[in-house]
Amino acid sequence: MLDFLIQMVGSRPIEITAVVCGLINVTLVVKRSIWNYPFGIVMVSLYAKIFYEHQLYSDAILQIYFFFFQFYGLYYWLKGKSENGKVVVIPLSPQKFQTYLTFALIFWVAWSYTMGQLTDASFPYWDGAIAVLSMLAQFLLARKHLENWYLWIAVNILAIGLFSVKDLQPTAALYCVFLVLSVIGLVKWRKSFRETSQLNPH
Repeated sequence: MLDFLIQMVGSRPIEITAVVCGLINVTLVVKRSIWNYPFGIVMVSLYAKIFYEHQLYSDAILQIYFFFFQFYGLYYWLKGKSENGKVVVIPLSPQKFQTYLTFALIFWVAWSYTMGQLTDASFPYWDGAIAVLSMLAQFLLARKHLENWYLWIAVNILAIGLFSVKDLQPTAALYCVFLVLSVIGLVKWRKSFRETSQLNPH
């Protein structure tokens, strides 16, 4: 039993800490709590080092992007709180969401090709897809858009496979939990938006 827990949680302090901070961070995001950001800052700082060591350069660079977006998101969430202290959910129009996805597709192909040509990146297109979708998801999350959860669900599915292949089992296990939390987040944010729309029909 102990061996199983060690395998799932990890034996390296840096990965254990990153996993714990990640779980707290996403749980607080689901709850629309602004306190998710301090844990997010610690998590992405640690994962930048972890992913670089495993030649997942797209994901390592992604953590730097996430680091700065923690402060960007904190700024917007402070501006958009409701009376109960939680942020107000804002949906995107289908046209705008499609435009974002189109740009993400183009950037993914260009980014992954470049990483494959110029570095010894492991699985550049797989890793690149996770990175690009995560960038867009983090941007939408910072702007409080409901659609961020659709992207996080896709990211988590891709990440579980990649991190399992790269023998980052604790991180793969973490992303399994992230996947469940993303589905819960989508349901809860949808419910919040419906309730707000009923209270403020105009």
